[in-house]
Amino acid sequence: MSQELAYVIITPYSLHKSRTGGILSRLITRTGLELVGARMFAPSSALVTKYSEAIVSANDPQDRRIQELIYHYILQNLAPDPKTGRSRRLMMLLFKGDDAVRKTRSVIGNISAERRGGETIRDTYGDLVIDENDQVKYFEPAVLAAPNKDEAEIKAKLWASFSDTDGGIVENTIGYQSSEKPQRTLVLIKPDNFRFPTGRPGNVIDFFSRTGLYIVGIKVHQMSVTEATEFYGPVKDVLRTKLKDVVAAKAKVAIEKELGFKIPPHEEKQLGEILGPAFGDNQFDNIVRFMSGRAPSETDPSQWNQPGTEKCIALVYEGVEAVRKIRDVLGPTDPSKAPPGSIRREFGQTIMVNAAHASDSEDNAKRELGIIRVAENNFRKVVEEFYGKS
Repeated sequence: MSQELAYVIITPYSLHKSRTGGILSRLITRTGLELVGARMFAPSSALVTKYSEAIVSANDPQDRRIQELIYHYILQNLAPDPKTGRSRRLMMLLFKGDDAVRKTRSVIGNISAERRGGETIRDTYGDLVIDENDQVKYFEPAVLAAPNKDEAEIKAKLWASFSDTDGGIVENTIGYQSSEKPQRTLVLIKPDNFRFPTGRPGNVIDFFSRTGLYIVGIKVHQMSVTEATEFYGPVKDVLRTKLKDVVAAKAKVAIEKELGFKIPPHEEKQLGEILGPAFGDNQFDNIVRFMSGRAPSETDPSQWNQPGTEKCIALVYEGVEAVRKIRDVLGPTDPSKAPPGSIRREFGQTIMVNAAHASDSEDNAKRELGIIRVAENNFRKVVEEFYGKS
């Protein structure tokens, strides 16, 4: 089989109903494909018009009536709201692998008024209601995708061509009361969720959906050594001092076992003063290695700015009290101290391998967003590298 690139659009309604996590979990686990790109869009009328014109296809296994329903759905539900003028949010995902387009469509499924259960994404999240006069009363496709690899290329290139102007961290998509002051915060779904195709990234997003917040930015990101070093920089000095007692106790045990004599308390404390900073630096190296795949001490500085070998998903959540709400659902750093029902209790293993990161203040959110650059257009880069520039 040859490598293919498949796109999936999660519709504004599916996003609004917080179905993103469930959809992503199915796509990852049931296709076995690699998630290589993701971007939020607030499509302009121009993009919506061009995309709708490419929808009806003789090569689509859906019957013509369904295709025309999708055509009208796109025009009515993806373009800016004519009443409020607000843009509508949608999420676009890119998957790569052997036979990617067919595998993706198989998991998504086709649309029918006679659903047989929850086998496909559209079985579970889509709807088509026909009345007694064979008229459509309600229609929601849940997700949109291309029927074959040729159309996948055409449409992926179309969205890529609008990805600077219509994509990124989207603006003017959520309505707030005048008394409400929305915040934005950063979430990283960490590399431990991507060791093999698993539903964990989607499950973590499902947990965050409890907050009632809105996803306004998403990016598949491979953190460089430089980014990881800057991102976690504030904890480096803490590690150098906080771990003195820990390393002193470990050194005391090791020395007493090896040399056969007792270390007095004063000398134990001195061991901490001597070894604590080095031990802290080692732990910091481990954090950077975990997030980027490379430790600073083991990597040539000329490679520090290159994308790392580990993958994470960066998300921007928006809403009232976004920082606090996300942190409440995430739970404390140590999974063993996290309350039941929190993300780190459910998915975390250790203080470092703890499923996700979230900004702990508005100021830190701004700092971290400046490092990760969620609005950066990796989406177009993936499309152009796969198909070549138009």
